[in-house]
Amino acid sequence: MVTIDHDAVLRARMLLLGSGRPSARDQVDAYRVLVEVNPKAYAPKLVDALLSLRYQSKSPERDVELTAEASRVARGIEVGEPKRAERLLRALDAHRFSLLAVGRRTEGRAVCEELAAAGLSTPLTIALAEEGDFARAAELDEAAARNEDSDNVFWNRVQWAANLEGAGRHDAASTVFREVLEETRRKAAEQLTSLSKLTWESVHYSRMRDAVGDGAGAAAARREALGVLAELASTGEPKGWGRALGWWRTLFVLSGRAAEPAASPESPMPPYGAEYGWSRDVREGFLGMRAGLEREAEALRAAHRLPELVDVQRRISVRVAVRQGDHHYLFEERLTPYFDEGVALSRRVPDDRARLARALVDRSMFLVAACAFEPAHADFAEAVALLER
Repeated sequence: MVTIDHDAVLRARMLLLGSGRPSARDQVDAYRVLVEVNPKAYAPKLVDALLSLRYQSKSPERDVELTAEASRVARGIEVGEPKRAERLLRALDAHRFSLLAVGRRTEGRAVCEELAAAGLSTPLTIALAEEGDFARAAELDEAAARNEDSDNVFWNRVQWAANLEGAGRHDAASTVFREVLEETRRKAAEQLTSLSKLTWESVHYSRMRDAVGDGAGAAAARREALGVLAELASTGEPKGWGRALGWWRTLFVLSGRAAEPAASPESPMPPYGAEYGWSRDVREGFLGMRAGLEREAEALRAAHRLPELVDVQRRISVRVAVRQGDHHYLFEERLTPYFDEGVALSRRVPDDRARLARALVDRSMFLVAACAFEPAHADFAEAVALLER
């Protein structure tokens, strides 16, 4: 039996009814008292207050405590209460995020499973992909990707294709991504989307086909991209679509997955193909590898080991894209040096057409993102000539 402290209840009510707005900390304290008296009325308010207080916290461990309490309280709200499901999902998602931010992946994964059971599967899909369980991630992706009413059809299918590819199901991945490409091709013909997106997708599809030895399919996709780039170089975008930097960044980062360590529960890696939703520990760990890569690049440069240096520099460029690739301000000025260096280094590697072509394609797609279509076309045309020689 719970003993009610009536003086504490009175003080809590007076605080909430006072003329001034109580702080988030005071609201939490008050609702903790009142929820013992009337859980139906105050449990939802306590959940909201805990989540608000979390945004003021500067301690990751404190975030875990607050979101854990919010989740417990939300689970206790009676089924059928208005907005119960919404509050439960918000609390669980915040708890999942907080746990993963401090590297408590086993507990975070369990919360992701609970979220999926409650109807929100995306966090679990992300966690599975980060830990290398691409097969199960792809299974979860399919329902979202087939939902034609979703506003995120493109992103859902790109993520699905990426996870299918990670699971070794290359033909299935190509089939899914080809659907994305065909839809973009149709929309571009009707001027419902940008030619830049069509270019990026055609190039990514060519990379997918190259990866499985389908030279003819890869060449056809490159030729389509070259034709679109020629149109962009001649007339520009038919409409002012602006820079769709998320498209470019996501596909460029995805193209670098093969060069990175394999993902596992003990050593998670980015959920390639997902634009957002990366776990904080994974993002910080991935970006934190840059310092080591730069030291490795210095050693390779000193030893004149150019092929390996080209590859390491590309991995550095991928991390620059992760950190800054969706920032419009000074986009071209900040990123150009990395792509220029990739091309310059590749030109110094004798008789290595593949590395030079890759560097030229990378820079070309970056230049498309920067709306510099003429040099983008020149780079890509050179790359196609090298690959078809």
